[in-house]
Amino acid sequence: MHELPITQGILSVVVEAAQQANARQVLAIDIVIGELTSIVDDSVQFYFDILSQGTVAEGAALHFHREPATASCQDCGHTFAVSPPLFVECPQCQSTLIRVTGGNEFCVQSIEVDNES
Repeated sequence: MHELPITQGILSVVVEAAQQANARQVLAIDIVIGELTSIVDDSVQFYFDILSQGTVAEGAALHFHREPATASCQDCGHTFAVSPPLFVECPQCQSTLIRVTGGNEFCVQSIEVDNES
């Protein structure tokens, strides 16, 4: 259910950007979502379709881009892919001093608009 406020935030950012660009219509939105965020694409799409009705973003295509989860070993510097659960050790040196370096991203990467009258 946390996708509802997230989608409201996306719509707010998109509508504000479209207004600043004097856009007639938002055509597409590129969204980056990290693998560790637990955000479900279909839920965002569902809420967006409902919330965007009657706005400049109604009917815009959402393009979801997943960022992989990665970690870095603080002992040897090796970077590697991870997946939940995150109790991991470095595949290079077996250290457990691991820092998550990717997979928590969430942002609107780009917005395609139509400015023609």
